[in-house]
Amino acid sequence: MITKYLALFEKLFNDLRFEPATARDLSQGVGLITLFIISFLLFFLVKWLLKNVVGKLIRKSKTKYDDFFLGRKLEKRLAFLVPVYMIKELAYYFAPDLDSLNAFITVWARVGEVTTYTGILLSILDSLSDIYNSFDVSKNKPIKGLLQVIKIILIIICTLLVIAVLTNRDLGNIFIGLGTMSAVLMLVFKDPILGFVGGIQLSTNDMVRIGDWIVKGNADGTVTEVGLTTVKVKNWDNTISTIPTYSLISDPFINWRGMTESGGRRIARSFTIDIDTVKFCTPEMLERYKKFQIVTDYITKTEAEITEYNKSNNIDTSTLVNGRRQTNIGIFRAYLTEYLKQNPNLNHNLTILVRQKDPTEFGVPMQVYCFSAKTDWLSYEAIQNDIFDHIYAVINQFDLKVFQRPSSYSINMMNDR
Repeated sequence: MITKYLALFEKLFNDLRFEPATARDLSQGVGLITLFIISFLLFFLVKWLLKNVVGKLIRKSKTKYDDFFLGRKLEKRLAFLVPVYMIKELAYYFAPDLDSLNAFITVWARVGEVTTYTGILLSILDSLSDIYNSFDVSKNKPIKGLLQVIKIILIIICTLLVIAVLTNRDLGNIFIGLGTMSAVLMLVFKDPILGFVGGIQLSTNDMVRIGDWIVKGNADGTVTEVGLTTVKVKNWDNTISTIPTYSLISDPFINWRGMTESGGRRIARSFTIDIDTVKFCTPEMLERYKKFQIVTDYITKTEAEITEYNKSNNIDTSTLVNGRRQTNIGIFRAYLTEYLKQNPNLNHNLTILVRQKDPTEFGVPMQVYCFSAKTDWLSYEAIQNDIFDHIYAVINQFDLKVFQRPSSYSINMMNDR
Protein backbone atom coordinates (compact mmCIF):
# COMPACT_ATOMS: atom_id res chain seq x y z
CA MET A 1 0.00 0.00 0.00
CA ILE A 2 2.82 2.41 0.89
CA THR A 3 4.63 1.44 -2.32
CA LYS A 4 1.55 2.18 -4.42
CA TYR A 5 1.13 5.53 -2.63
CA LEU A 6 4.74 6.51 -3.38
CA ALA A 7 4.47 5.27 -6.97
CA LEU A 8 1.40 7.49 -7.50
CA PHE A 9 3.35 10.61 -6.45
CA GLU A 10 6.43 9.53 -8.41
CA LYS A 11 4.29 9.23 -11.57
CA LEU A 12 2.81 12.66 -10.84
CA PHE A 13 6.26 14.26 -10.61
CA ASN A 14 7.41 12.43 -13.75
CA ASP A 15 4.40 13.84 -15.59
CA LEU A 16 5.52 17.28 -14.42
CA ARG A 17 8.81 16.61 -16.34
CA PHE A 18 11.08 16.16 -13.27
CA GLU A 19 14.14 14.00 -13.61
CA PRO A 20 13.38 10.38 -12.60
CA ALA A 21 15.75 10.52 -9.59
CA THR A 22 14.30 13.86 -8.47
CA ALA A 23 10.77 12.57 -8.93
CA ARG A 24 11.60 9.56 -6.75
CA ASP A 25 13.12 11.71 -4.01
CA LEU A 26 10.23 14.16 -4.09
CA SER A 27 7.68 11.36 -3.88
CA GLN A 28 9.45 9.88 -0.86
CA GLY A 29 9.67 13.36 0.72
CA VAL A 30 5.91 13.73 0.29
CA GLY A 31 5.55 10.28 1.83
CA LEU A 32 7.52 11.36 4.92
CA ILE A 33 5.43 14.52 5.25
CA THR A 34 2.31 12.40 5.02
CA LEU A 35 3.71 10.09 7.72
CA PHE A 36 4.33 13.06 10.02
CA ILE A 37 0.85 14.44 9.45
CA ILE A 38 -0.87 11.10 10.10
CA SER A 39 1.30 10.46 13.17
CA PHE A 40 0.44 13.76 14.82
CA LEU A 41 -3.23 13.50 13.90
CA LEU A 42 -3.24 10.14 15.68
CA PHE A 43 -1.39 11.81 18.59
CA PHE A 44 -4.20 14.32 19.07
CA LEU A 45 -6.82 11.59 18.66
CA VAL A 46 -5.22 9.29 21.27
CA LYS A 47 -4.68 12.26 23.60
CA TRP A 48 -8.36 13.20 23.31
CA LEU A 49 -9.44 9.61 23.95
CA LEU A 50 -7.22 9.28 27.01
CA LYS A 51 -8.34 12.62 28.43
CA ASN A 52 -12.05 12.46 27.72
CA VAL A 53 -12.94 8.78 27.53
CA VAL A 54 -10.43 7.02 29.78
CA GLY A 55 -10.33 10.07 32.09
CA LYS A 56 -14.10 9.99 32.44
CA LEU A 57 -14.01 6.30 33.39
CA ILE A 58 -11.28 6.98 35.94
CA ARG A 59 -13.29 9.78 37.58
CA LYS A 60 -16.31 7.48 37.87
CA SER A 61 -14.33 4.63 39.45
CA LYS A 62 -14.84 3.87 43.14
CA THR A 63 -11.22 4.31 44.10
CA LYS A 64 -9.94 7.88 44.36
CA TYR A 65 -6.25 7.14 43.89
CA ASP A 66 -6.42 6.76 40.11
CA ASP A 67 -7.75 10.33 39.93
CA PHE A 68 -4.32 11.63 40.96
CA PHE A 69 -2.88 10.44 37.63
CA LEU A 70 -5.06 12.96 35.80
CA GLY A 71 -3.74 16.46 35.33
CA ARG A 72 -0.08 15.48 35.52
CA LYS A 73 0.40 15.48 31.71
CA LEU A 74 0.46 11.68 31.77
CA GLU A 75 -2.13 11.29 29.00
CA LYS A 76 -0.22 13.71 26.76
CA ARG A 77 3.06 11.89 27.24
CA LEU A 78 1.47 8.47 26.69
CA ALA A 79 -0.17 9.74 23.50
CA PHE A 80 3.18 11.07 22.27
CA LEU A 81 4.44 7.48 22.04
CA VAL A 82 2.15 7.01 19.00
CA PRO A 83 3.93 9.44 16.61
CA VAL A 84 7.33 8.49 18.02
CA TYR A 85 6.89 4.79 17.24
CA MET A 86 5.12 5.38 13.92
CA ILE A 87 7.93 7.61 12.67
CA LYS A 88 10.62 5.34 14.04
CA GLU A 89 9.16 2.13 12.52
CA LEU A 90 7.65 3.43 9.26
CA ALA A 91 10.08 6.14 8.13
CA TYR A 92 12.18 3.61 6.21
CA TYR A 93 9.16 2.33 4.23
CA PHE A 94 8.17 5.86 3.18
CA ALA A 95 11.71 6.84 2.19
CA PRO A 96 13.68 3.65 1.38
CA ASP A 97 16.16 5.48 -0.86
CA LEU A 98 16.84 8.52 1.35
CA ASP A 99 19.38 6.84 3.60
CA SER A 100 20.82 9.98 5.22
CA LEU A 101 17.43 11.51 5.93
CA ASN A 102 16.14 8.17 7.12
CA ALA A 103 19.01 7.77 9.55
CA PHE A 104 18.53 11.33 10.82
CA ILE A 105 14.81 10.75 11.43
CA THR A 106 15.45 7.41 13.15
CA VAL A 107 18.01 8.92 15.52
CA TRP A 108 15.69 11.73 16.57
CA ALA A 109 12.78 9.32 16.88
CA ARG A 110 14.87 7.31 19.34
CA VAL A 111 15.68 10.52 21.22
CA GLY A 112 11.95 11.25 21.35
CA GLU A 113 11.34 7.72 22.62
CA VAL A 114 13.84 8.14 25.49
CA THR A 115 12.56 11.58 26.52
CA THR A 116 8.93 10.47 26.30
CA TYR A 117 9.48 7.48 28.58
CA THR A 118 11.36 9.73 31.00
CA GLY A 119 8.46 12.20 30.96
CA ILE A 120 6.02 9.36 31.66
CA LEU A 121 8.06 8.22 34.66
CA LEU A 122 8.25 11.82 35.95
CA SER A 123 4.46 12.13 35.67
CA ILE A 124 3.99 8.86 37.53
CA LEU A 125 6.31 10.09 40.31
CA ASP A 126 4.31 13.33 40.58
CA SER A 127 1.08 11.35 40.80
CA LEU A 128 2.51 9.03 43.46
CA SER A 129 3.61 12.15 45.37
CA ASP A 130 0.04 13.49 45.22
CA ILE A 131 -1.31 10.16 46.48
CA TYR A 132 1.19 10.10 49.35
CA ASN A 133 0.41 13.71 50.29
CA SER A 134 -3.27 12.78 50.64
CA PHE A 135 -2.36 10.71 53.72
CA ASP A 136 -1.79 12.31 57.14
CA VAL A 137 1.60 10.61 57.43
CA SER A 138 2.92 12.93 54.71
CA LYS A 139 2.91 15.82 57.20
CA ASN A 140 5.27 13.92 59.48
CA LYS A 141 7.33 12.18 56.79
CA PRO A 142 7.55 14.35 53.65
CA ILE A 143 9.10 12.55 50.65
CA LYS A 144 9.40 15.47 48.26
CA GLY A 145 13.18 15.61 48.69
CA LEU A 146 13.51 11.88 47.95
CA LEU A 147 11.33 12.18 44.84
CA GLN A 148 13.40 15.13 43.64
CA VAL A 149 16.54 13.00 43.92
CA ILE A 150 14.88 10.20 41.90
CA LYS A 151 13.83 12.77 39.28
CA ILE A 152 17.39 14.09 39.03
CA ILE A 153 18.68 10.54 38.56
CA LEU A 154 16.08 9.87 35.84
CA ILE A 155 16.97 13.11 34.05
CA ILE A 156 20.70 12.28 34.23
CA ILE A 157 20.07 8.78 32.81
CA CYS A 158 17.86 10.29 30.10
CA THR A 159 20.58 12.80 29.20
CA LEU A 160 23.22 10.05 28.99
CA LEU A 161 20.96 7.89 26.81
CA VAL A 162 20.29 10.84 24.48
CA ILE A 163 24.04 11.48 24.21
CA ALA A 164 24.61 7.79 23.48
CA VAL A 165 21.96 7.84 20.72
CA LEU A 166 23.22 11.06 19.13
CA THR A 167 26.88 10.03 19.21
CA ASN A 168 26.16 6.36 18.39
CA ARG A 169 28.39 5.30 21.27
CA ASP A 170 27.97 2.62 23.92
CA LEU A 171 26.55 3.90 27.19
CA GLY A 172 29.32 2.16 29.14
CA ASN A 173 31.98 4.19 27.36
CA ILE A 174 30.10 7.38 28.23
CA PHE A 175 30.06 6.38 31.90
CA ILE A 176 33.82 5.81 31.78
CA GLY A 177 34.26 9.28 30.33
CA LEU A 178 32.06 10.75 33.01
CA GLY A 179 34.23 9.14 35.67
CA THR A 180 36.91 11.66 34.86
CA MET A 181 34.37 14.42 35.47
CA SER A 182 33.25 13.12 38.88
CA ALA A 183 34.93 15.95 40.76
CA VAL A 184 33.14 18.51 38.62
CA LEU A 185 29.81 16.69 39.05
CA MET A 186 30.30 16.56 42.82
CA LEU A 187 30.88 20.31 42.79
CA VAL A 188 27.86 21.00 40.59
CA PHE A 189 25.53 18.75 42.58
CA LYS A 190 26.94 19.55 46.02
CA ASP A 191 23.77 21.28 47.25
CA PRO A 192 21.38 18.54 46.04
CA ILE A 193 23.59 15.88 47.65
CA LEU A 194 23.80 17.75 50.95
CA GLY A 195 20.08 18.47 50.72
CA PHE A 196 19.31 14.81 50.11
CA VAL A 197 21.37 13.77 53.14
CA GLY A 198 19.77 16.52 55.22
CA GLY A 199 16.28 15.56 54.05
CA ILE A 200 16.81 11.93 55.07
CA GLN A 201 18.06 12.98 58.52
CA LEU A 202 15.20 15.44 59.01
CA SER A 203 12.68 12.74 58.09
CA THR A 204 14.34 9.91 60.03
CA ASN A 205 14.76 11.99 63.20
CA ASP A 206 11.35 13.65 62.80
CA MET A 207 12.94 17.08 63.18
CA VAL A 208 10.69 19.07 60.85
CA ARG A 209 7.19 18.44 59.56
CA ILE A 210 5.01 20.44 57.20
CA GLY A 211 2.94 22.74 59.39
CA ASP A 212 5.58 23.06 62.13
CA TRP A 213 6.32 26.52 63.50
CA ILE A 214 10.09 27.00 63.37
CA VAL A 215 12.45 29.89 64.05
CA LYS A 216 15.80 30.09 62.32
CA GLY A 217 17.53 33.39 61.66
CA ASN A 218 15.05 35.73 60.00
CA ALA A 219 12.66 32.87 59.29
CA ASP A 220 9.85 32.73 61.83
CA GLY A 221 6.69 30.96 60.74
CA THR A 222 5.09 27.77 59.44
CA VAL A 223 6.89 25.19 57.30
CA THR A 224 5.03 24.86 53.99
CA GLU A 225 7.43 22.70 52.01
CA VAL A 226 10.39 20.42 52.68
CA GLY A 227 12.30 20.08 49.39
CA LEU A 228 15.57 18.61 48.22
CA THR A 229 17.68 21.71 48.67
CA THR A 230 15.43 24.14 50.53
CA VAL A 231 12.77 24.29 53.22
CA LYS A 232 10.11 26.96 52.66
CA VAL A 233 8.75 28.85 55.66
CA LYS A 234 5.75 31.18 55.52
CA ASN A 235 6.52 33.92 58.04
CA TRP A 236 3.88 35.59 60.17
CA ASP A 237 4.01 38.69 57.95
CA ASN A 238 3.14 36.41 54.98
CA THR A 239 6.62 36.65 53.48
CA ILE A 240 8.34 33.44 52.38
CA SER A 241 11.78 32.42 53.66
CA THR A 242 13.83 29.65 52.07
CA ILE A 243 16.31 27.78 54.25
CA PRO A 244 18.93 25.33 52.91
CA THR A 245 17.78 21.87 53.99
CA TYR A 246 21.19 20.83 55.23
CA SER A 247 21.51 23.93 57.46
CA LEU A 248 18.69 22.53 59.63
CA ILE A 249 21.05 19.65 60.41
CA SER A 250 24.28 21.61 60.75
CA ASP A 251 22.93 24.70 62.56
CA PRO A 252 20.54 25.06 65.53
CA PHE A 253 16.93 26.13 65.07
CA ILE A 254 13.78 26.26 67.20
CA ASN A 255 10.79 24.02 66.50
CA TRP A 256 7.66 24.95 68.48
CA ARG A 257 5.90 21.66 67.72
CA GLY A 258 6.40 20.41 71.28
CA MET A 259 4.62 23.47 72.61
CA THR A 260 1.68 22.89 70.27
CA GLU A 261 1.43 19.18 71.12
CA SER A 262 1.64 19.84 74.88
CA GLY A 263 -1.59 21.84 74.73
CA GLY A 264 -0.06 24.86 76.42
CA ARG A 265 1.98 27.89 75.37
CA ARG A 266 4.24 29.38 77.99
CA ILE A 267 3.58 32.78 79.54
CA ALA A 268 6.68 34.08 81.34
CA ARG A 269 6.33 37.83 81.78
CA SER A 270 7.50 40.02 84.65
CA PHE A 271 6.44 43.31 86.15
CA THR A 272 8.40 45.35 88.70
CA ILE A 273 6.98 46.37 92.06
CA ASP A 274 8.16 49.60 93.68
CA ILE A 275 10.05 48.35 96.74
CA ASP A 276 9.05 51.42 98.76
CA THR A 277 5.45 50.15 98.76
CA VAL A 278 6.30 46.76 100.33
CA LYS A 279 5.26 46.66 104.01
CA PHE A 280 4.06 44.53 106.91
CA CYS A 281 0.29 44.17 107.14
CA THR A 282 -1.54 45.92 109.96
CA PRO A 283 -4.74 44.42 111.40
CA GLU A 284 -6.71 47.01 109.42
CA MET A 285 -5.00 45.96 106.20
CA LEU A 286 -5.66 42.28 106.91
CA GLU A 287 -9.36 42.95 107.52
CA ARG A 288 -9.56 44.83 104.23
CA TYR A 289 -7.71 42.11 102.30
CA LYS A 290 -10.01 39.42 103.75
CA LYS A 291 -12.81 40.92 101.70
CA PHE A 292 -10.99 39.67 98.57
CA GLN A 293 -12.65 36.25 98.29
CA ILE A 294 -9.75 34.60 96.47
CA VAL A 295 -7.38 35.08 99.46
CA THR A 296 -9.84 35.08 102.39
CA ASP A 297 -9.01 31.50 103.38
CA TYR A 298 -5.30 32.02 102.78
CA ILE A 299 -5.15 35.10 105.06
CA THR A 300 -7.19 33.44 107.80
CA LYS A 301 -5.17 30.23 107.76
CA THR A 302 -1.80 31.99 107.55
CA GLU A 303 -2.72 34.45 110.31
CA ALA A 304 -3.71 31.58 112.61
CA GLU A 305 -0.36 29.83 111.97
CA ILE A 306 1.59 33.06 112.59
CA THR A 307 -0.34 33.84 115.81
CA GLU A 308 0.30 30.31 117.11
CA TYR A 309 3.99 30.55 116.22
CA ASN A 310 4.48 33.94 117.89
CA LYS A 311 2.56 32.82 120.97
CA SER A 312 4.46 29.56 121.38
CA ASN A 313 7.77 31.41 121.05
CA ASN A 314 6.78 34.28 123.39
CA ILE A 315 7.24 36.88 120.68
CA ASP A 316 6.57 40.52 121.60
CA THR A 317 4.16 41.48 118.85
CA SER A 318 3.91 45.11 119.92
CA THR A 319 6.80 45.80 117.54
CA LEU A 320 6.28 44.89 113.87
CA VAL A 321 9.83 43.66 113.44
CA ASN A 322 9.45 40.91 116.00
CA GLY A 323 8.21 37.46 115.04
CA ARG A 324 6.43 36.49 111.87
CA ARG A 325 4.01 38.76 110.04
CA GLN A 326 2.20 38.81 106.74
CA THR A 327 3.26 41.31 104.10
CA ASN A 328 1.20 42.96 101.42
CA ILE A 329 3.49 41.57 98.70
CA GLY A 330 3.16 38.04 100.10
CA ILE A 331 -0.64 38.25 100.16
CA PHE A 332 -0.64 39.73 96.67
CA ARG A 333 1.53 36.83 95.44
CA ALA A 334 -0.91 34.35 97.00
CA TYR A 335 -3.83 36.22 95.45
CA LEU A 336 -2.25 36.19 92.02
CA THR A 337 -1.37 32.48 92.25
CA GLU A 338 -4.95 31.58 93.15
CA TYR A 339 -6.27 33.89 90.44
CA LEU A 340 -4.20 32.02 87.84
CA LYS A 341 -5.36 28.64 89.17
CA GLN A 342 -8.97 29.71 88.74
CA ASN A 343 -8.42 31.11 85.24
CA PRO A 344 -10.20 28.77 82.76
CA ASN A 345 -7.97 29.95 79.89
CA LEU A 346 -4.84 28.39 81.40
CA ASN A 347 -3.63 24.79 81.19
CA HIS A 348 -3.85 23.51 84.77
CA ASN A 349 -1.90 20.34 83.99
CA LEU A 350 1.24 22.43 83.49
CA THR A 351 3.19 24.67 85.85
CA ILE A 352 1.45 27.70 87.38
CA LEU A 353 3.82 29.87 89.38
CA VAL A 354 4.22 33.44 90.63
CA ARG A 355 7.74 34.15 91.83
CA GLN A 356 10.00 36.98 92.89
CA LYS A 357 13.21 37.49 90.97
CA ASP A 358 16.41 39.19 92.03
CA PRO A 359 15.75 42.85 92.93
CA THR A 360 17.18 45.51 90.66
CA GLU A 361 17.62 49.28 90.77
CA PHE A 362 14.05 49.50 89.46
CA GLY A 363 12.46 47.47 92.26
CA VAL A 364 11.35 43.87 92.84
CA PRO A 365 10.56 41.93 89.60
CA MET A 366 7.67 39.50 89.98
CA GLN A 367 7.22 36.91 87.25
CA VAL A 368 4.02 35.21 86.14
CA TYR A 369 4.90 31.74 84.85
CA CYS A 370 2.10 29.61 83.42
CA PHE A 371 0.77 28.09 80.17
CA SER A 372 -2.21 29.20 78.13
CA ALA A 373 -4.73 26.54 77.17
CA LYS A 374 -4.74 27.76 73.57
CA THR A 375 -1.55 27.89 71.52
CA ASP A 376 -2.55 29.95 68.49
CA TRP A 377 -1.01 33.40 68.45
CA LEU A 378 -4.17 35.52 68.70
CA SER A 379 -5.67 33.53 71.58
CA TYR A 380 -2.33 33.37 73.39
CA GLU A 381 -1.82 37.14 73.26
CA ALA A 382 -5.41 37.79 74.35
CA ILE A 383 -5.09 35.46 77.38
CA GLN A 384 -1.75 36.96 78.37
CA ASN A 385 -3.00 40.53 78.02
CA ASP A 386 -6.13 39.82 80.08
CA ILE A 387 -3.98 38.50 82.93
CA PHE A 388 -1.74 41.55 83.02
CA ASP A 389 -4.65 43.95 82.58
CA HIS A 390 -6.05 42.51 85.79
CA ILE A 391 -2.68 42.68 87.57
CA TYR A 392 -2.14 46.35 86.77
CA ALA A 393 -5.68 47.19 87.83
CA VAL A 394 -5.72 45.22 91.12
CA ILE A 395 -2.21 45.78 92.46
CA ASN A 396 -3.10 49.13 94.05
CA GLN A 397 -5.73 47.35 96.16
CA PHE A 398 -2.82 45.69 98.01
CA ASP A 399 -1.14 49.03 98.68
CA LEU A 400 1.54 48.21 96.09
CA LYS A 401 2.62 50.13 93.02
CA VAL A 402 4.23 49.07 89.77
CA PHE A 403 7.52 50.87 89.22
CA GLN A 404 7.88 53.04 86.14
CA ARG A 405 10.17 55.85 85.17
CA PRO A 406 8.58 59.25 85.77
CA SER A 407 7.14 60.81 82.63
CA SER A 408 7.27 64.49 81.72
CA TYR A 409 3.63 64.71 82.84
CA SER A 410 4.54 63.36 86.28
CA ILE A 411 7.44 65.80 86.63
CA ASN A 412 5.23 68.74 85.61
CA MET A 413 2.62 67.68 88.16
CA MET A 414 5.30 67.64 90.90
CA ASN A 415 6.51 71.09 89.89
CA ASP A 416 2.96 72.44 89.98
CA ARG A 417 2.69 71.36 93.58
